[in-house]
Amino acid sequence: MVVLIKTLQVILALSILIIIHELGHFTFSKIFGIKVDKFFLFFDAWGVKLFSTKETRWFTNLFPKMKDAETEYGIGWLPLGGYCKINGMVDESLDMKALKEAPKEWEFRSKPAWQRLLVMFGGVLYNFIFAILVYIVMFAIWGDTYLSNKDNKIYVNSLAYDMGFRTGDKILKFDDYEPQDFSMLQADLARRSVKKATILRGSDTLDLYIDRAMIGQVLKSPDMFSLAVPFIVDSVMTGSVNTQLRHGDKIAVIDSQAVAYVQDSKNMLAKRKGLSVPVKVVRGNDTVDMTLQVDTSGRLGVFTVIPGLQKKTYNIPQAIGAGVKYTFSSIGGYVRDLKLVATPSTEAYKSVGSFIAIGQVFPSSWNWLMFINLLAILSIMLGVMNLIPIPGLDGGHIVFTLYEMITGNKPSETFLEVSQIIGMLLLLMLMVLAFGNDITRLIH
Repeated sequence: MVVLIKTLQVILALSILIIIHELGHFTFSKIFGIKVDKFFLFFDAWGVKLFSTKETRWFTNLFPKMKDAETEYGIGWLPLGGYCKINGMVDESLDMKALKEAPKEWEFRSKPAWQRLLVMFGGVLYNFIFAILVYIVMFAIWGDTYLSNKDNKIYVNSLAYDMGFRTGDKILKFDDYEPQDFSMLQADLARRSVKKATILRGSDTLDLYIDRAMIGQVLKSPDMFSLAVPFIVDSVMTGSVNTQLRHGDKIAVIDSQAVAYVQDSKNMLAKRKGLSVPVKVVRGNDTVDMTLQVDTSGRLGVFTVIPGLQKKTYNIPQAIGAGVKYTFSSIGGYVRDLKLVATPSTEAYKSVGSFIAIGQVFPSSWNWLMFINLLAILSIMLGVMNLIPIPGLDGGHIVFTLYEMITGNKPSETFLEVSQIIGMLLLLMLMVLAFGNDITRLIH
């Protein structure tokens, strides 16, 4: 059932994003009077179509005029993307027959370079606009909840320890950048080519110099900077027998061992599953001795106070500004991610994933808030990926068009055809890498 729910979410998300992206190309083509031959969700490889407005019999019987429409709309069987076939353009179909004839006024190749540039950039633009709209709605309705880095300390794993960080440190700066979101610390360390981390350790401010050769390990090390959570009780769980605890109580000692953070208690409590344990609790200015019951999961049955949890609310104008700012910040982050992928020494290319990896980030039960949030994230990723200057992607077409606008020399159709073939081979290699990475992760 979990696999089915995740699969449905992936299919729905990709379908929405593909349609939005191709709609960008379609819209600008129509604005400039360019004929669009086909608009397809998924690929109709070898002419196999699940649905077509010109060939599906039940549809053509209901809407016979669609058989003569300029554009064929449909759904292919190969769920690796979608496409908008623009008349007079060298694309993934490699249909060169029409290009051997004299250019027609409704063809892509007949239009001025600035119009062709907008047609090619339209898909990416729509992806970014869609993400902005999603974030505006999210911020206006639900606001923004995040962990403030300013109010929190880190709990380190072995890699962070080897790099010089210690549990209880507060990260002040990465070079000149002041991190705001605690949950993004590890990503910021990898993305920003950080050379120096400024930290607060106790009352001392220290500089740690980062060995960039370790960034590959940073990318592969989960929970490098966990939130150091003081063992302060927020509330007692329903059904817990430890009702003597109150909001604000700080559990300082468990079984004669000092406890600074919740993480420090895990091994202690795991050894006392189902048993009672003596503790010292700081309550206001007093220290109280108690005996608490450890449940069979190795927990005390309490919710702890999460320090630095910030909630922002926005009115409509504020939500618009926040949505635009957050989208462009995310775009910058993914551009830095691509830089890491293109740097072999980081081994970030091993993190490249396919639909399998995408499916793993979706929740196992349907959650609309999380779904639309992931939809916005994936829309930004799709837009950034399409800006990579590889022939076959929008970025390749954009580069060739910009070259033409700057130099006044238009690349020949033969050059574009060869470039398209090379680009498709590169994309195939990238797809093989992505699926290979996913399969390797599943095996291990």
